[in-house]
Amino acid sequence: MTKPVFRFAPSPNGRLHLGHAYSALLNADFARRFGGRLLLRIEDIDITRCRPDFEAAIYEDLAWLGLQWETPVRRQSEHFADYRTAFLRLRGRGVAYPCFCSRKDIMQAVACREAESGRDWPRDPDDAPLYPGTCRDLPAAEAERRIAAGEPQAWRLDRAAAQRLLPGPHAFGRFDRDGREETVAAIPWRWGDTVIVRKETPTSYHLSVVVDDALQGVTHVVRGQDLEAATDLHVLLQALLALPTPLYHHHGLVRDPTGDKLAKSRQSQALSELRADGVTPQEIRRRLGF
Repeated sequence: MTKPVFRFAPSPNGRLHLGHAYSALLNADFARRFGGRLLLRIEDIDITRCRPDFEAAIYEDLAWLGLQWETPVRRQSEHFADYRTAFLRLRGRGVAYPCFCSRKDIMQAVACREAESGRDWPRDPDDAPLYPGTCRDLPAAEAERRIAAGEPQAWRLDRAAAQRLLPGPHAFGRFDRDGREETVAAIPWRWGDTVIVRKETPTSYHLSVVVDDALQGVTHVVRGQDLEAATDLHVLLQALLALPTPLYHHHGLVRDPTGDKLAKSRQSQALSELRADGVTPQEIRRRLGF
């Protein structure tokens, strides 16, 4: 029997807060109780927002909490070739197409369709409007001409082509705090033609995370409920790429006094600030239920 493999995978685009501490401690707790391994992965594909000082702070904060992880640490920015290989496989299977639309183009197209139909346009689990398919049926020659001309393009997953190739049903395994497992239905089609390679980055969160989990042998993914819907899409990508599907546990989110989830974008209090105020790792653990 191989040991279970867990991973904590923060992005160095801001300071860690209590929500990150909870997820990291929960991963470590599962690894300890299940006799497994704990990996740390730095998800820094966004090279415009990720910074070395934030990455250094991640190591400092986690060590302060008393966590230990295996080395070397996988840094996504060093493995773009792996993600390109996966993308080319998807393209070779006919389930990816180039998209030249800007966000403004998409919003204008959606607004026109809503005006014509008198109904709200469908939205994905992230509450973004589903892509209206503007570039899906571009003639291949035109798409190649625009790419050759250097026109910026993203690449989208062709939902209809993927559904024809792998109609399902799709499912994944979920486990609870006591290790009990159950099978959960996945509905990847609700994501529409989602972006798998971005214009500014040669991959996406969805593509890189499934590639990394497979390459690192991750067997148990422990992450927040805000990423639970993404699992549906990840299950489909794993099937298209012939990758294993880990077991998943989506934990509750740490929230502020107003009920909002903690977030870097809201300048939620950082662990480094708590440390500077004299809060101890033991107090953090108690506050978070460990």
